[in-house]
Amino acid sequence: MKNKTLLPLVALSLMGFSSVVGAETDQSATFCRFVPERQDDFAWENDMIAFRAYGPAARDLTENSGIDCWLKRVDYPIIDKWYGQMKKKTYHKDWGEGYDPYHVGSSAGCGGTGIWLNGERQPLEAFTEYEVVECTPEKSVFKLTYENEIDGTVYGEVKTITIETGKRLFDVHAVFTKNGKVAADLPVCIGLTTHDGKATASSDASKGWVACWEEIDESGLGTGAVMDPAQITEIKEVKVEEKDQSHIFIIAKTNAEGAVDYQAGYGWEKAGEIKTSKDWSAYLNAL
Repeated sequence: MKNKTLLPLVALSLMGFSSVVGAETDQSATFCRFVPERQDDFAWENDMIAFRAYGPAARDLTENSGIDCWLKRVDYPIIDKWYGQMKKKTYHKDWGEGYDPYHVGSSAGCGGTGIWLNGERQPLEAFTEYEVVECTPEKSVFKLTYENEIDGTVYGEVKTITIETGKRLFDVHAVFTKNGKVAADLPVCIGLTTHDGKATASSDASKGWVACWEEIDESGLGTGAVMDPAQITEIKEVKVEEKDQSHIFIIAKTNAEGAVDYQAGYGWEKAGEIKTSKDWSAYLNAL
């Protein structure tokens, strides 16, 4: 299903559209869907992790192309349940399954991209289109399209995101354009917010990963992004006073097809497996 304006799907959602593309179950599974009932989110998950990206309705807010972590500690789908209980319960409180304490704002969040211009990340704002390619218990695949004019040049990006069961990272194939044409050799960045320096950033250039470890509500959280080391131009930590602009970045150039490939995800202490920053580094090293 592909939608360019996004608006018609509001009516479909009110008619029970979300239950068609994937209902809540008690079994481990992947899931993804457009969420028009919450300012045009797009959310995805597997049995370990959950995320959301921001759509057109968020373009007037602070959120842009950053990716939000929903911290879950159950192996069954929670997206529909948490969105469905918004009027009764807040998903910013852990009621036993997890919650959303992760702040994104104008940052890259966990694995958000941007154009790397003059030594800075230039985000492409919220997505403008989406397309669900596949949504099965074993694997979900979807596309998010981004576009933004920067200094008179129109940049575009189509992210194809794949999430599978049993993995703490989702896969991204991102294709960039410049004024409508494939943008080969374009400097781009994949970022992890350090939450204004609250998180400790680390990296291993030989393995191609960057990571953050921080305490949120007295529980540890590790975020990470991974790329083939051969694609990486630089790994750079940026510390600034401006809110939401401190990150650790993987900086790379697109290939002849205007593409980069990477993975991003998290490990949360409350979920039981990743309990320390060493656990998180070991997980990334083992990929």
